[in-house]
Amino acid sequence: MAEKEFKNNKVSLSEVARAAGVSKMTASRVLREEGGYSEKTRALVMEKVDELGYLPNRLATVFAGDKSSTFVGVAIPDLGNEVFSQVLEGIDRKLGAFGHQSVLGLTQHTLKEEEEWIRTVLSWQPAGLILTGRYHSPRATEMLKNAGIPIVEIWDFNSSPLDMSVGINHFDSGFDMGRYLIGCGYANIGYVGTSHDTANAATTRLDGLCKAVEGGGGAVAKQLCLHDTATYYTGYYGTEQLLAGSSGLECIFYQNDAMAFGGLQYVKSKGMQVPGDIGIAGWGDLPIASVLPKRLTSCHVPHLKLGQAAAEMMLARLSNEPMENCRDIGFSLIPGSTVRGSDHS
Repeated sequence: MAEKEFKNNKVSLSEVARAAGVSKMTASRVLREEGGYSEKTRALVMEKVDELGYLPNRLATVFAGDKSSTFVGVAIPDLGNEVFSQVLEGIDRKLGAFGHQSVLGLTQHTLKEEEEWIRTVLSWQPAGLILTGRYHSPRATEMLKNAGIPIVEIWDFNSSPLDMSVGINHFDSGFDMGRYLIGCGYANIGYVGTSHDTANAATTRLDGLCKAVEGGGGAVAKQLCLHDTATYYTGYYGTEQLLAGSSGLECIFYQNDAMAFGGLQYVKSKGMQVPGDIGIAGWGDLPIASVLPKRLTSCHVPHLKLGQAAAEMMLARLSNEPMENCRDIGFSLIPGSTVRGSDHS
């Protein structure tokens, strides 16, 4: 049997009107719920819409100024990081429940990519924007201030946001981890993470870690920031580089759990015992941590809740309901059993 050739059989509004025996203007008024037609006419037009499979161009309707936009632009760094996937799920689930759609943008951790995405998505006249991070280029900041729409900055809590903010205090989470590691008897600590073109939450966490460790009489003796994405593989080869270029490290703190998993596998491949020979600590408390032979020492962040909170702020603003414009959702340290001296080791 010969394969059927695919054709674009998109149905036009004119075809719907013709099938219903009405003018194109009347069919358009029915779909826009503008009134000026009988219930019989409305039922006939909708019957033909279903029968022909007509898909109205909602974006064109918004551009025409006939209806408020239901689109909310959501910018995250990347989808490879499970943390942001969970945040996005929280946002999309909550927005969808109230008839809004997420328009996703991936900024690749760069201000330039974010600026270009903001310029593009604003031309689509979204109802609002949800952006990851508190730092934006000067041009992007100007566009956002002039947009006249609700804006929620997520991830890195900011008490003085452009409009609204929901996230956690990353400095404090790094500080708490550093203080905990010092309390477990570590004095010579290493760090493996990634670097980007601007200050970011991971950098802020590292600052907090260093402050606590140095204040406790220790040192973050070796820091390795790779120009790469923060994944399992980056953690694996990053640990190899860190240990090859330094000696005497007692514990390694990683930018996130994915990198810590890679570090665990590397030291295991070298016959090193955790935490006997070296301690391992991550950040983020990813679900995969629950199936590891040893509970990873980490920092729990309610990622799904963060996304839901951002969407709730956006929906409240769009509905002109009173709400807080800044929300710190908090974090909690997970002792785990990958550092010595913890209750779980």
